Amino acid sequence: MKWNNIIKVSLKSLLKNRMRSLLTSLGIIIGVGAVIVMVGIGSGAQKQIEDQISSLGANLIIIFPASRQVGGVNQGAGSFNRLTLDDVEILESEARLVQGISPMIRQRVQVIGGNNNWNTTISGVSTSYLTIREWKIAEGDFFTEKDLHTKNKVAVIGQTVAENLFPDQDPIGKKIRVNNTPFKIIGLLEKIGQDGRGQDQDDVIIAPASTVLSRLSGGQYIDMIYVSALSIEVMDDAQQELSGILRVAHKLNTGEPNDFNIFNQAQITETVSATTRTLTLLLGSIAGVSLVVGGIGIMNIMLVSVTERTREIGIRLAIGARENDVLVQFLTEAVILSLMGGLVGIALSFLISYILNNTTELTTVINPGIVLVAVLFSGAVGIFFGYYPARKAAALNPIDALRYE
Repeated sequence: MKWNNIIKVSLKSLLKNRMRSLLTSLGIIIGVGAVIVMVGIGSGAQKQIEDQISSLGANLIIIFPASRQVGGVNQGAGSFNRLTLDDVEILESEARLVQGISPMIRQRVQVIGGNNNWNTTISGVSTSYLTIREWKIAEGDFFTEKDLHTKNKVAVIGQTVAENLFPDQDPIGKKIRVNNTPFKIIGLLEKIGQDGRGQDQDDVIIAPASTVLSRLSGGQYIDMIYVSALSIEVMDDAQQELSGILRVAHKLNTGEPNDFNIFNQAQITETVSATTRTLTLLLGSIAGVSLVVGGIGIMNIMLVSVTERTREIGIRLAIGARENDVLVQFLTEAVILSLMGGLVGIALSFLISYILNNTTELTTVINPGIVLVAVLFSGAVGIFFGYYPARKAAALNPIDALRYE
């Protein structure tokens, strides 16, 4: 038999029982759709996290406080903080592979401006912070080195803070009270929107680190240090250089563990990406189970079809059809069921992804490679689970088949 005749006969057989064929393909439809959507959700989560990390700045290296143990119990990251503004000054004077260094002191504060008040975050940083974050001033100016040294109470605010404290007004030159400490607004940050987690990055006040540390924090330790390496190629070397400088500054002996943690942007991205890749694989594997269930459904219906068409098979064999012809025809029917289910499943996955992207906070990224794999896998399911019924049909004895009632 020619292939066009095989396909024509197979389609005719399947269309005789349209509803049964549709229900048989349902498992494949759900399986393919679920695999694509689940993998898409995992890929979307990975992209969100990577975008969030990238939005922190160019060639970023972050130095965190270390952890400590009390009574054998680890107190968690940041529980052992020895980072100070002196460390920042030492790094600025000795590091050669960096283009910007800034401390970071963050504190949740209540702010009063005009007749309004707002709860937000104030970040104490240095003059290099905007360069590291690749952030720009929309209006006014940023504070200077002089403001840092004299601990001036000046601030630059984000667009969200400006809209809530001074709606329809120019905030430049206005006074605000941050936890009852007066600050003068000297600049307005350019709007950058939400980060990968949906947090509003414009809901912030930026002030000199020395001012925040002395006026608001009341301590001597800073939360972290942001560093921008000269280029992505020297990030690892810059990280080693920073680590060596801090070890000397903290008087750590050879073999003594660091009292700080240091990570670069690539390491953070890879660590998070590895986690999301594992999650994506898990989601895809769970969804893939439905493909196997769908394949079993195809095998079941094909076995029923062989039983129902026993006399038809006997007649074909009696008038000269070869066993291979019968095998190929039934196998083709199984593959068509699987492939048609796969194509409908792909269409369903695109529809679900569109709905999720437009009605929820989830982001799905459909990879064309996954779509191709899903189609090929659905075809493979049809071959694998359709072979046994097809082989059983081809092996029928023509005389017994003709006698079958």
